[in-house]
Amino acid sequence: MVVKINENYLKLKSSYLFVEVARREAEFRKANPDADIIKMGIGDVTKPLVPAVIKAFHAAVDEMADAETFMGYGPEQGYDFLAEAIIENEYKTYGIDLDTSEVFISDGAKSDTANIQDIFGIDNKIAVTDPVYTVYVDTNVMSGRTGEMKDDGMYEGLTYLKCNSDNDFVPELPSEPVDIIYLCYPNNPTGTTLTKDQLKVFVDYAKENNALILFDAAYVAFINEDDVPHSIYEIEGAKEVAIEFKSFSKTAGFTGTRCAYTVVPKELMGYDSKGNEVEINPLWNRRQTTKFNGVSYPVQKAAEAVYSDEGKKQIGEIIEYYMENAKIIRKSLTDLGLDVYGGVSSPYIWVKTPNDMDSWAFFDLLLNEANVIGTPGSGFGPSGEGYLRLTAFNTLENTKEAMDRISKLEF
Repeated sequence: MVVKINENYLKLKSSYLFVEVARREAEFRKANPDADIIKMGIGDVTKPLVPAVIKAFHAAVDEMADAETFMGYGPEQGYDFLAEAIIENEYKTYGIDLDTSEVFISDGAKSDTANIQDIFGIDNKIAVTDPVYTVYVDTNVMSGRTGEMKDDGMYEGLTYLKCNSDNDFVPELPSEPVDIIYLCYPNNPTGTTLTKDQLKVFVDYAKENNALILFDAAYVAFINEDDVPHSIYEIEGAKEVAIEFKSFSKTAGFTGTRCAYTVVPKELMGYDSKGNEVEINPLWNRRQTTKFNGVSYPVQKAAEAVYSDEGKKQIGEIIEYYMENAKIIRKSLTDLGLDVYGGVSSPYIWVKTPNDMDSWAFFDLLLNEANVIGTPGSGFGPSGEGYLRLTAFNTLENTKEAMDRISKLEF
């Protein structure tokens, strides 16, 4: 006997995008140890946790040091105090009613959008936007829902919904029957948004075709446009066809602390092999209680403080800070004559490379000549070729410096 591997992993033809970006950065640093590199690639925040969050965090840690208030294993689904705060602030505000049993606290939207696949059959037909957050594609490859990667960079068996300047970054409906559709808005990587009417088209499609939408809403805190929904459940009927993922990572600086949540409405149904309706909420509950031990008590108390009056004010100031960076990036690149998208209701800026330069060539140019790190658009799928993503999560000083360096380049 020999140990058998999951051969689906062998279908992954390239390193995880951000691993490759880190590898090139490391090589450049080794050759240029004195270089002052400004990172605007990976979407990691630079502002620390706000005082209201830190105060709650410290208090919860102190509780863990006292036998009277010590907390052991918590509910795998998360504590009700946090679920209630989420419902009150993220959903009731927009006229959406949820029960705490529909909110599952987790360690990240990235892991949830991948792990949610556990409860769905391997033969489901998957649709993703193109370009796309790579986790949606790679994890479906790992699970065995695709064939091999084709010469055009697309995987056999996946349906790709192109989003580029030709269609104003609004994905068309699938041209072939699909079961599950991944949507991320405000979008990573393009930074673009969908209006309520544009999102309603997908909700209506899902209802008419017994399809399911996996809606990644990790960036809703950055929305500045009136007609852009903060939850897919603002669309009538969405509770019947959508699972929503949200995160404290970018909103409140929890990238290193890890806290997020997934909403699985009770109305949501799937089907067994005999065509019988099956509630999806209990399936996700079983998956989480079996495979996940829950987010730590201090982290959940810290997350609850995000919704305190002080927390809201302090975090609002940080979001404004990052969006000022986005405004500076948009203006600087536009002034250079480049085509720029995003950065209005998103911390991501999607820029067309100059002179039809390919994505990795533009990445290398910025790294070598300006010591600025972006993320090549081609790493997000075939339709990302010819683009580069920059993030607004660095400091204001570094953002201005990076734009000054780029403005001096000759394209």
